[in-house]
Amino acid sequence: SGEQHIMPPKHDFKHEPPSQFDDIDQLGKAEAREQVERLREAIDYHDHRYYVENSPEISDAAYDRLFRRLEELEEAYPDLRSPTSPTRRVGAEPLDELARVEHAATMLSLKAVLDEQEIEDFDQFVKQQTGDEPRYVLEPKFDGVSIEVIYESGRFHRGATRGDGGTGEDISENLKTIGSLPLRLREPDSAPEFLAVRGEVYIGKDAFQQMNQQRIEQNEEPYANPRNAAAGILRRLESREVARWPLDVVFYDVLKASGGARETHQEELELFQKWGLKITEHLKRTSSLRSIKRFHGKLEEDRDKLPSEIDGIVIKVDDRERREQLGTRDRSPRWALAWKFAPRKEVTTLQRIIVQVGRTGILTPVALLQPVDVGGVTVSRATLHN
Repeated sequence: SGEQHIMPPKHDFKHEPPSQFDDIDQLGKAEAREQVERLREAIDYHDHRYYVENSPEISDAAYDRLFRRLEELEEAYPDLRSPTSPTRRVGAEPLDELARVEHAATMLSLKAVLDEQEIEDFDQFVKQQTGDEPRYVLEPKFDGVSIEVIYESGRFHRGATRGDGGTGEDISENLKTIGSLPLRLREPDSAPEFLAVRGEVYIGKDAFQQMNQQRIEQNEEPYANPRNAAAGILRRLESREVARWPLDVVFYDVLKASGGARETHQEELELFQKWGLKITEHLKRTSSLRSIKRFHGKLEEDRDKLPSEIDGIVIKVDDRERREQLGTRDRSPRWALAWKFAPRKEVTTLQRIIVQVGRTGILTPVALLQPVDVGGVTVSRATLHN
C-alpha cells in the first residue's frame, strides 16, 4: 500500500502518503517550499474527507505523519509559515482581548413563529408581493452561534461573531481550530475574489455532555445548553483551549461577494459544496405549503436522533431577485422565516449521573439530562436529593 513506501521526489501525498520522509537537511529551499505546498494541499484534502464528508481515506497514523512533517518543515523554514496553514488549527498565542470588527454586510436575525397559520400567512404574503408562485429552500435551524467568515483570493481572511448585526468580535484564531472550516477553498479559481459567508458554529450533544461533566467535577457552573457552550468556547482568548473541543460549522448564506450573488440560493449552496464549505444534508427545495409542513414535522420527529441540536426549520425564498423585491424590516428579512418546534415538555432522557463534591465535602449526585425546554427554560441537569 501507499503507506509502505519511502517518499520519491513527486510523491502523491493525497492518495499514497509515505511511511518515511527524507531528512529535512537534504532538501533545498525550493524543494522544501514545494513539499510544504503539497503537504498543505493533501492535509486540506483529508480534513475535508474526515470532517465534512465523514469518509476518511487514510489512517490516522498516515495523517499524523503528514501533519508532523509539515510542522517540522515550517519549524526549519519559518518564512514558509502561513496563517492559513493546517498547522494553525492547533491554536495560536493567547490574545489579550477580542477585537471588534465591522461586518461585510448586516447580519439580520430571523422572525420566529410557532403557529402553522403564520406559515400560511407568510406564503400568502410572498405570493401577493411577488405576483407568482414562490420557490423556497428549507433548512434546519441549528441551535448554535452565528458567524461571518471572509475569504479573499480563496483563503481564510477573518471570522467574527454576529454581535449586534453590524459589528462583531474577531474570533479568527479560534475558528481556525475547527476542522470542518476550510482555511483554503477547494477550486478557488471558481470562487469570488472576495467572499463573505454566514454560518453556524455548534457543538454536538455528546461533546456537550462531556464538557458539562468536566465543569461539574471541577465545581464550575455547567452550561445551560449546547448553544451557550459553543458561544463560551468561541469567545475564549486561548485558541489552544478552543482546539480541545470538537466544534463544527455549517454554512448557509452569502453575505457579500465580489461580482454579485448568484440567481438562486440553491445555486449558492451547490457552490458551497464545490468550495469545501460544509452545508446541511437536510435540505429541500419546494413550492408546496404541504411539503413545508411535512419537512417541519419530519425534522421535529427526528430531532432527538440527530447528533446536534436543532430547534426548528428555516424557510427562505430561493430567488435572489424576489428577495430584493420583498426587502427587509429593521432587523429581519421579509423573505425568510424561522418555524420553531413546539417547546419540549417535561419528558427527557437521563444520560448520566455524576457526583459533585462541595467545598465542605458534601457529596451531591447530579443528573446530566438531554437538554430540554420547560416553560422557556433549558434544563440540562438536576440535583438528585433522594
